[in-house]
Amino acid sequence: MPPVKPMLAKAVTTIPEGNFAYEPKWDGFRAIVFRDGNEVALTSRNTKPLTRYFPELMKPIKASLPKKVVLDGEIIVRRQDALGFDDLQQRIHPAESRIERLAEETPAELVFFDALAVGKSNLLETPFEKRREHLVKLSSKLAPALHLEPSTLDPTIAKDWHKRFEGAGLDGLIAKPLDGIYEQNKRTQLKIKHTRTLDVVVAGYRMHTDGAGVGSLVVGLYDADQRLHHCGVVTSFTAAKRVALVDELAPYVLTDDSTHPWADWMNPAAHTTGQVLPGTPNRWSGQRDSAPMVPLRIELVAEVKYEAMLNGRFRGVARFVRWRDDRDPASCGFDQVEVPTPIGLSEVLSAVG
Repeated sequence: MPPVKPMLAKAVTTIPEGNFAYEPKWDGFRAIVFRDGNEVALTSRNTKPLTRYFPELMKPIKASLPKKVVLDGEIIVRRQDALGFDDLQQRIHPAESRIERLAEETPAELVFFDALAVGKSNLLETPFEKRREHLVKLSSKLAPALHLEPSTLDPTIAKDWHKRFEGAGLDGLIAKPLDGIYEQNKRTQLKIKHTRTLDVVVAGYRMHTDGAGVGSLVVGLYDADQRLHHCGVVTSFTAAKRVALVDELAPYVLTDDSTHPWADWMNPAAHTTGQVLPGTPNRWSGQRDSAPMVPLRIELVAEVKYEAMLNGRFRGVARFVRWRDDRDPASCGFDQVEVPTPIGLSEVLSAVG
């Protein structure tokens, strides 16, 4: 019975070899699926209810799964046979009418990758290798909106998946110990995400929430027309570095905001021009950024480490690597961004290990 906290994974930099199963890492909403007869409940990673937001999943779940079952998986939305994370985020809405409309316009799907209970059998203490067998057995009856997670024991195939599946919008790989039990809220699995570096223009900064130093650098990239677009923020500074950055950036602070390429960042009308500005409501909260941006002269370039970009914005946390005094800000464009070769999500879901 809920609540159940899903098992987690810790980040590693390389694909491990050994007694592992390797599976694609999805960019969706983690969901534990509970069914007991006609009752179905979906709960999130932090145990919050998700059921009302995805009414279109109730029918396939009842038609496909045993009457008593608890499964772990990921809710996804497909956009032109690739993952549509922005569309998925829109599904979390308070209005029932909007939920019903989006259920038809952008229907969700479920990818199952673990079994916690089947019938009267509690599988939490069962090794993953055996839990996977239960899941495979269930998969023969899955409706089209429900999917079995592809899985392989071959690290060579896993390396190919890690590189190729990014073209469908996936995050990387998960390596699961075959003899591992299901440990709630513990990082006993491994995740191998895509990481790369990029040189970006530092256009401003925001103070840390505690007021002690710089919390984030506000950065951007130029498009082909030499318009500077906001592409995210750079965070994860130590406390000492946050304080030092205030003095380090002081000589670059603009006294006349009107000369900044984002002078209209707090003007909603400016957001219709196609230029992405830091004042634009962000896709995570739907609210404006709360801390005011301190604008800087466009002279600084930083190398940052990031995992992926989505619609011209960093997906996840971008981390500072070093200053690039040798780079001209005007040379920092979107043409640097590595774009994976597109593949269809159908190819991922039908992959054989």
